[in-house]
Amino acid sequence: MSAFKTLFKQTFFYGLATVLPRMLSFLLVPLYTSPGVLPSVSEYGNVSLIFAWFVLFNVILAYGMETAFFRFFNKEKDKESVIGTAAISLIGTSALFFLLAFAFKDQLAAFTNIRVDYIILVIWILLLDALVVIPFAWLRAKERPKTYTVIKLANVFINICLNLFFLLWLKNQGQESTVFGWMYRPDFEINYIFIANVVASGVTLLIMTHFYARIKYRFDMRIWKQMIQYAWPVLIAGIAFSINETFDRILLDRLLENDDPKHVIGMYSACYKLALFMTLFAAAYRLGIEPYFFKHANTEQPQRNYAKILEYFVILGSLILLVVVVLADIIKPIIIRDEPYWEAMWVVPILLMAYLFLGIYHNLSVWYKITDRTRFGAFISVVGALITLVLNIVLIPVISYKGSAIATLAAYAIMAMLSLYYGRKYYPIPYDFKRIGLYLVTSIVFSLLYFYMFRENYIVGSIMVIIFITILWIGEKDELKQILRS
Repeated sequence: MSAFKTLFKQTFFYGLATVLPRMLSFLLVPLYTSPGVLPSVSEYGNVSLIFAWFVLFNVILAYGMETAFFRFFNKEKDKESVIGTAAISLIGTSALFFLLAFAFKDQLAAFTNIRVDYIILVIWILLLDALVVIPFAWLRAKERPKTYTVIKLANVFINICLNLFFLLWLKNQGQESTVFGWMYRPDFEINYIFIANVVASGVTLLIMTHFYARIKYRFDMRIWKQMIQYAWPVLIAGIAFSINETFDRILLDRLLENDDPKHVIGMYSACYKLALFMTLFAAAYRLGIEPYFFKHANTEQPQRNYAKILEYFVILGSLILLVVVVLADIIKPIIIRDEPYWEAMWVVPILLMAYLFLGIYHNLSVWYKITDRTRFGAFISVVGALITLVLNIVLIPVISYKGSAIATLAAYAIMAMLSLYYGRKYYPIPYDFKRIGLYLVTSIVFSLLYFYMFRENYIVGSIMVIIFITILWIGEKDELKQILRS
């Protein structure tokens, strides 16, 4: 039980550190969707489209080195060589990207259908974020979650404050006044959003310079080749994952035949944020368990602990799914401030289920990470990306953004099933499928029934939640009592 206590402690801190940066986009939705802040729903769609490309390039610039760093930091005796090799590799590739991206910024703008001035700001953000990948991975490997969390929170705080300064305070001063040397410029709102990101990322890198000052710049070609060999399937998986997560915005922009596809993207992206409750929980849990998986891989019978970890995830994830679905229409006006965005609320339960399955997939993926079969992760993610692309291309012209939500759910559910299939073959783990299946199916059935048949009938919703919690308590009473005591 002490191992689980450590896991939950790390999950809590890494959860804060991961949840709050990702919560940044969630916390800023009420600002961006408030009447008068951005000129239109289409402008919010434009921001969402830029971030969709941003996610893809972020993955490419990290190229799987974070996961490779964890593996070799725990595997190699000469840890200084691992740190130095990974850091030098990321510094070199980041500098090369920066030079090439600036040289071809006009071509990038034409290819992505994004203005050049936005592209320049995004290039800076990508560079700054890439340079802190290994320092943050080092903090996680050294099990220093509090430091990790404080730095991440500082980034979020600066970003939020600057967004409020530019989009509210400065705007309210009008074009005749200056604040700290800044004068409000109309139709410059998107630039302000990305300037805030640049400053926050720059301060984060400045804080992390202590890492670069203390490491030994020792590049080991043998270790680097092994890390790249381990990392390239992770890169492919990351690209595929970014396609699953954000490429629907890009496809909506290119496949919708109406006059303003960015209006649709704006509605869809705003309602998409309500699924962030599940996304953030799954991400926090993953960050907590990934070092745990590697650290305990060589202990006696780790499979039993891995099985319990998945069961706990499904318990919490299923509860989050049902509760958020029941409360969705209460949360909606708090998060999404303007009614024109609410048209896309149909997607909320579908996307919550999608990210629940994604979290299950990440838990199931332990088998290929600790057995060095990361090529299976790449294969499964590519299958998911293909499903995403095909279903979006087929469904978007027919049912618009609803097709994108359905494609996301199908991709993540199939990825989870593929990982389970191959995992049972190469690294059997004794999952309790009866309990897991009971909790998962009950939560999904209740969620779909409530949202599409009894929506805003809170008596029915409350009864469903009570029944589900009762089922959980009956099935997990002894284990839950032990965890709560510890």
